[in-house]
Amino acid sequence: MTFHPRRTAAALAVAGLAAATLAASIAPAAADHPAAESPGAAGRGQLVLAHPLRSLPTAGDVAAELTRDQFGTGGVRHGVDSYQLVYRTIDPRGRSTLASGLLAVPRNASRELRAVSYTHGTEISRTDAPSFWKETWAVGPALTYASAGFAAVAPDYLGLGVGPGPHPFLDIPSETTAAVDMLRAAREFLPRTGRALQRQVLVTGFSQGASAAVGLARALQGGADRWFRLGALAPVAGAYDWRGVELPALLDGTVEPPWNVGYLAYFLVSWNRLHHFYHDPAQVFEKQYAGTVEAIFDGLHSGQEMVGGLPGDLDGLLTEDGLALLTNPTGRLAAAIAAHDRACMDWTPRVPVRLYVSAGDEQVPAANSEHCLAGLRSRGTGDATIVTLPTFTGYGDSAHLGANLKAAAEIAAWFRALP
Repeated sequence: MTFHPRRTAAALAVAGLAAATLAASIAPAAADHPAAESPGAAGRGQLVLAHPLRSLPTAGDVAAELTRDQFGTGGVRHGVDSYQLVYRTIDPRGRSTLASGLLAVPRNASRELRAVSYTHGTEISRTDAPSFWKETWAVGPALTYASAGFAAVAPDYLGLGVGPGPHPFLDIPSETTAAVDMLRAAREFLPRTGRALQRQVLVTGFSQGASAAVGLARALQGGADRWFRLGALAPVAGAYDWRGVELPALLDGTVEPPWNVGYLAYFLVSWNRLHHFYHDPAQVFEKQYAGTVEAIFDGLHSGQEMVGGLPGDLDGLLTEDGLALLTNPTGRLAAAIAAHDRACMDWTPRVPVRLYVSAGDEQVPAANSEHCLAGLRSRGTGDATIVTLPTFTGYGDSAHLGANLKAAAEIAAWFRALP
């Protein structure tokens, strides 16, 4: 999880038009594939388009870019070339769709590269996804890993970047399929540059992308792709225990406004699209916002516009029924939350695991990682630990956002040290 209320760039209408045009142009071919494709089936991960993005020719150029947004630069060794990839994947109901993502590769002599999959934190606007490279914040981790010698593979997720439809926020299954298929698209594309991807994938992600990273790691270890193999897992500041830790913290004020208001509005709108636990927004949102809240999360609004379109506290956002629904989830909502929270509970990693947390995180309590670690260890995982990052609030006066800045270089160094 994480969004950026301080961002001032509004989501561009042209981005929505571009996504719709691209989807329309590809739809006839995508429709040739079955509605419920299994992992590895024809079409999943097939590259549709590839566009060169920015090139940073030298390590010094990369370091300067990272320094601009306060990312660490100690591991920078190479210049970086980057590309936007558009590829085929499936939506939450197994139907063919499109997604996009960022591929960043080092300017070095290596012909075979290990992949680092980086899944990003919460974004409201589709144009804030990594493959749009609007600002260094969105691409800093990918630049860090690529400049350290890896092929950095960063999916935008469904409904962000140029993919059609609204984004299914915090939906681990669709984040996982988008990430697996982005790896496949990167593997298809890289030979055009004279390079190839090795089998091993090192998996990391931040905030919303941390739980997505756990989902991807679990899928790779379980054989979701015939080629790729899980090498290590290093998620950062994840809300892994939604029912037991994060949801109570959002409701009781431990996570303060505007964070709790934004997250809960996004959660309710997105998960209702997926799981249908209310019929009318007025059942859960106060009258003043019931008619507008769903439109805020259409991928064409910025974080700043979201904050401006929502009340200042939860009392102004939620009806009594909405508050009761979140305080004691039942039925479809409870089942969906339980499925999300099982990401740390129902598998045994056979690779090294480091769960990175930020001291003083104001958005995602560290208990999330403590519960995740306990769940993994209960299944017999021996090589798993929590790494606590020093509090850093240089970006947006947020220790949570600061974790993304401080963790990337540390994780890159750890990944480089792995066999």
